[in-house]
Amino acid sequence: MLCSSCRRQLGPGASVCGHCGVALPGAGAAAYELVLGDASRVPVTGEMTIGRSPDATVQLTDPTVSRLHARIDAGRLQDAGSRYGTFLDGTRVEGSMPLRDGATIGVGDSELRVERRRDAYEAGRTIVVADAGSAGAARFGSRPRVRSGYAIKRLDASEGSKRWVLRDLRNGTFLRLSDRDARLFELVDGSRTLSDLIVEAEALFGAAGAARLARLLAELGERGLLDGVAGRRSAVYPVSGWRRLLRRRDRTFPGAGRLFEWLYRRGGWLLFTRPVLLTVALLGVTGIGVFAYLVAGRYGTPFVVASKLGLGGLVFLGGRFAVVAVHELAHGLTMASYGRRVERAGLRLVLVFPYAFVDTSQAWFEPRRRRIAISAAGPLSDLALGGAFALLCLAVAPGATRDVLFQLAFAAYVSAFFNLSPFLDRDGYHILVDWLRQPGLRRRAREQLAGRLSGGGGSFDSPALARYAICGLVWSAMAGLFEVVLTLRYAPVAFDLVGPDAVVWIVLVTLWLAFFVPVLVVVGKPLLDRVRGAPRPSPSSAPPTGG
Repeated sequence: MLCSSCRRQLGPGASVCGHCGVALPGAGAAAYELVLGDASRVPVTGEMTIGRSPDATVQLTDPTVSRLHARIDAGRLQDAGSRYGTFLDGTRVEGSMPLRDGATIGVGDSELRVERRRDAYEAGRTIVVADAGSAGAARFGSRPRVRSGYAIKRLDASEGSKRWVLRDLRNGTFLRLSDRDARLFELVDGSRTLSDLIVEAEALFGAAGAARLARLLAELGERGLLDGVAGRRSAVYPVSGWRRLLRRRDRTFPGAGRLFEWLYRRGGWLLFTRPVLLTVALLGVTGIGVFAYLVAGRYGTPFVVASKLGLGGLVFLGGRFAVVAVHELAHGLTMASYGRRVERAGLRLVLVFPYAFVDTSQAWFEPRRRRIAISAAGPLSDLALGGAFALLCLAVAPGATRDVLFQLAFAAYVSAFFNLSPFLDRDGYHILVDWLRQPGLRRRAREQLAGRLSGGGGSFDSPALARYAICGLVWSAMAGLFEVVLTLRYAPVAFDLVGPDAVVWIVLVTLWLAFFVPVLVVVGKPLLDRVRGAPRPSPSSAPPTGG
């Protein structure tokens, strides 16, 4: 369901749009609060006045504020004849304007924020503390203070115990906090000594308060989020020779986030209406069956168009780039549908292969269901495109056009298969991590599987890790076998087009070995260590606390 005002997606059972703050039809009047500059809150009740006068409901000491500056009545803001005017979200108030959740009221040089009063189980608004540079006045051992340049948000209660998300705006890393940890985080503002913080921590956590405070300060310090603490920085080693080819290179495009916003407002929101979503789902489901029929019926051959292997390869590559562009566009528009901005987008070069990418890190400020939707948007677009091309391929007569449509469908399904793999750092993996609530799933499962295979002993943290490690091996082996069968299926065509049988067999065997490299990497080294009698130590079973 979309908001009728801003066209953003609404959460289930929402009474107010979380993006524009507009109350939905049938919802009761929202209870608002004014958040002042010192973070104090004043409930908006009945008629209120804002000004320097002692009789004002909200009294401000700012000399640029008139004695009677503004008035709030029945949820609407009015200017009260002030000298400098009253502003709502940067727009001068003429007559009266309705308040909304997240709006800012400007009176003189002061700014007040309007927030809807939320229950404890609800998600809060994202609070951004802009990076103002580090003063460096505070020292870790005297009065610890969190530096500027971070954003924090409380997710709804369904996210579990660690429902607060803290993001470092300087390097983009994240940390999950519990309610009590978040309360302790708010106290690290430089106004309290370390002894005072220990007292506050013991009031929150009991006897374990000092240890919890030490762990929180250590995590903040490692991330450089404390004034006067440099933080842990990764060592930079010179890269030369062949390793330079493996280094990832990114080329970002300024304004990509604004482009997604513009596309969404200009009609992209239609893609998130129910009829379009049902059509996409139908194409995705039916297309898989149709493409399997095309392969079985030899309606086309991979990389071959008009009996020419080179032309077919070019068509496949062109289709692959087009599918990737739509894939990343789907991620960006889904982010925009939830009111989140894409901060970075561009091209990524790995070896000599270019890929498009969209940074969806702001999705961590959204609940788990929305994070899964953002990750799934790209693969769903691949499946929908593959289904559309497969149906067109089935409908047209034999010839070059059908060959081209087959290559496009093949490119889309290759993209979907690759991105849905839960064992690569792609969309399928991120969906699984959110579904299982297992941060660092792949790394932890591999480390603990390697420890078992190498003879290091130990056990898995949870059955989920053990199942993931085993399923990862099975998936990789089955994917390799599928690719071997697929190459054998079209081997006769290759023999006819390429010529010398020896060349074809060399290429096929090389491909088959490459298909099973993931299995050999995961299993081979630990088993080799075991044979050599040098078992690996059992890996730590402690799951990550953030990032």
